[in-house]
Amino acid sequence: MHPIIEKGMKNSLTYENYRALVKQLVEDHATTGNDKSEAMVNYTKLNDKRMKRWDKTIKVSEEVKQIVSEFNQKMTWLVIAESWCGDAAHVLPALNKIAELSDYINMKVVLRDENLELMDFYLTNGARAIPKVIMIDDETGEVINTYGPRPSEAANYVSRFKAKHGSLTPEFKEDLQHWYNNDKGQNVIKDIVEILCRLAPICQ
Repeated sequence: MHPIIEKGMKNSLTYENYRALVKQLVEDHATTGNDKSEAMVNYTKLNDKRMKRWDKTIKVSEEVKQIVSEFNQKMTWLVIAESWCGDAAHVLPALNKIAELSDYINMKVVLRDENLELMDFYLTNGARAIPKVIMIDDETGEVINTYGPRPSEAANYVSRFKAKHGSLTPEFKEDLQHWYNNDKGQNVIKDIVEILCRLAPICQ
């Protein structure tokens, strides 16, 4: 395993502990990350509510449960995130729902701004975009796949808008939140199952 990834693993939290951290930050009127502005504090508060809702309401189909139950390659998902990140608040609960279904998948969360060396290994189009999932084979320590920062449909939605308008407007960001709310974590689940199916012969 690369030393920078190993360091990231040592600095990581379980999803449960990450959720506890975010809850505590809300109580302390604080945030993760280098930017401690009021805006970021408010985003953290909003994201705690989002994650709380998704933890309770994201549904996984019986078909997906069956596929994931047959996956038998021990792996760790090292997920780079921050409490203020809106995309992370929607994506991480869906990832956790999948990880909970398998004894072979271990999900860990690591904070971006405290692990920039790790982040800079996994840029998206040159940007420190999060959440970013690094999938590591536990036996070899090798990175076998990455995922993020957004589910495939949202990523396409964002790309089309950027191609046309150059950057994301506040109105578009609001539309993206509506997309996440309507999708209910299903695109993340679909994407991840497709990755698992490529890694192991579990899909018919």
